Amino acid sequence: MLWINTVGGGLLGMWLTGQLLDVAAIPLILWLTLPFNLLIYGVNDIFDQDTDALNPRKGSIEGARIEPREVRLIAWGVVASNLPFLAYFAVALPPAAIAVIALYAGVFVCYSAPPLRFKQRPFVDSLSNAAYGLPLLFMPLALDAQPVWPAVAGLLAWSVAKHAFDAVQDIEEDRQVGITTTAVLLGARGTAVWSGAWWLASTVLFATVSLPVAAVNLVIAGALVVLLLRRPTPATGHRLYPLSVAFPYIAGSVASGILLAAMFFGMYP
Repeated sequence: MLWINTVGGGLLGMWLTGQLLDVAAIPLILWLTLPFNLLIYGVNDIFDQDTDALNPRKGSIEGARIEPREVRLIAWGVVASNLPFLAYFAVALPPAAIAVIALYAGVFVCYSAPPLRFKQRPFVDSLSNAAYGLPLLFMPLALDAQPVWPAVAGLLAWSVAKHAFDAVQDIEEDRQVGITTTAVLLGARGTAVWSGAWWLASTVLFATVSLPVAAVNLVIAGALVVLLLRRPTPATGHRLYPLSVAFPYIAGSVASGILLAAMFFGMYP
């Protein structure tokens, strides 16, 4: 369900180079499906067992709840599905692309795994999730093209906001196990302000690339922030989560539609 956060960024990164489909991008797109999502969420599930056990959302469509006996299988699955891709990238891609890909994978491992475990470090947890925007950087670098820097920066800022906002619904469970996330530290109201500021920054950056995309971003982000500010509780965060999940699908569809139409009509270089 959340593959849009990885695959979507990779596809947009490719389309922003002006290519509808570049054969050289196919291994990266494939990696951004199951293998990389297993890395993100598999590692997270392994090290979040205590929190997940207390969270009523886990064990449902909103997230997995694993058992200790499953840890070894998940760990091997992460290694087996990712290592071949990473080995290929190391020999086939330019050094700059390799460096960003290594950063991308490393940040998500360190988000969940000790000793760094960014997840339990307020502000670092939210800021580290800017990494979701990195496909817009490493994809053009891998294809020997120039990144669209305002789009890259906009998605980095957008991802910081999205992470903190979604963590509001888990404030009580994180607090019970002694994890101080940005949302726990700031509370629901403070997190709404934090996320709102980052979403506003992303809107300004997107506006330099596409005004319609910026407008959609502003409307949805504004609605999420205002609704949370009206009733700043974890329960409200949970009620708003479906709209938050839909956010990248809606905004990404608008961005992709505009970009593909521009390429079709010869308006995009």
